[in-house]
Amino acid sequence: MQKFFMLSAALLLSFAAAHATVRTEAGTSESAAGKSETYRLNVPVEKDMATTQIRLVIPAGVGISRFQVTPGFARTVTKDADGLVTEVVWKGDIEPMEYARFFFQAVNPVQPGELVWKVYQTYADGSVVAWDDTQPDKTPASHTTVK
Repeated sequence: MQKFFMLSAALLLSFAAAHATVRTEAGTSESAAGKSETYRLNVPVEKDMATTQIRLVIPAGVGISRFQVTPGFARTVTKDADGLVTEVVWKGDIEPMEYARFFFQAVNPVQPGELVWKVYQTYADGSVVAWDDTQPDKTPASHTTVK
């Protein structure tokens, strides 16, 4: 019986963690100030329809330098007046029961602090899930601690 409860708790935790997340390539949520880092955006489909677009808002102070090619997706970037990437949009399909990973290289801010990665996941019916902390208990944003 104890094994059943432990397995049930593990399954609930895995479902609770099944949302759009940004982590370092090593899978952590910590990085060094001023460090060049490879980040990965992991996006699972949580509905019975395809995800058709992913929009990532880049935290202030992060300098994106390049992206890994993601087959099947078209990528566009928005830049500010200084030429820094402020937003990335990937368009393509991620089918139900699938996930996609998007890799990019960036330089962290030189000052320690917390990065908040806001992700907006659009589904085939036009609905958008905002992983941006507007409802932290339901749709949390990813956070990276810069030390």
